Amino acid sequence: MDVIQTELPEVLIIEPRRFGDQRGFFLETYQFFRYAEHGIARPFVQDNMSRSAFGVLRGLHLQNPVTQGKLVTALRGKVLDVAVDVRVGSPNFGRHVAVELSEENRRQFWVPRGFAHGFVVLSETADFFYKCDDLYSPKDEISIRWDDPAIGINWGVEKPSLSAKDAAAPLLAEVQNLPVYGQV
Repeated sequence: MDVIQTELPEVLIIEPRRFGDQRGFFLETYQFFRYAEHGIARPFVQDNMSRSAFGVLRGLHLQNPVTQGKLVTALRGKVLDVAVDVRVGSPNFGRHVAVELSEENRRQFWVPRGFAHGFVVLSETADFFYKCDDLYSPKDEISIRWDDPAIGINWGVEKPSLSAKDAAAPLLAEVQNLPVYGQV
């Protein structure tokens, strides 16, 4: 697999090796020891999948104090996936990385603990898959406004479809109980 460093050192783009012929293809989507070599060493304890239509934006979400790291990919379709460093005291606080994930590029995106995560669907539909290194904890969930000007994400969709919770999410500066740099 190829691992691409991003502007945020903890956030990684992973390109699994693909082996194909006229019958189709094979790729290894996860192997503990290979991922551990790149700092993704916690065991995954929960897998999630969502299907969404064009323009659906899910995010920005994180959990604290029960944090989650997420290894995400698009199984079908195309999304713009975003990780935002929201760790109080981080030298990269409020900065983000965006990457296109699709069934064509088969890329994976590592969103570490302490980072907010979101994605928007750029194709007619998309099946999105997450491997999480801790369980979902509704009482620890935090939402941040998807279009916060202080973060400045260009989602590539003019009027995304949002859940009521995401539409009402506060700006990053208004969020309490964010994770602390060096403690997640």
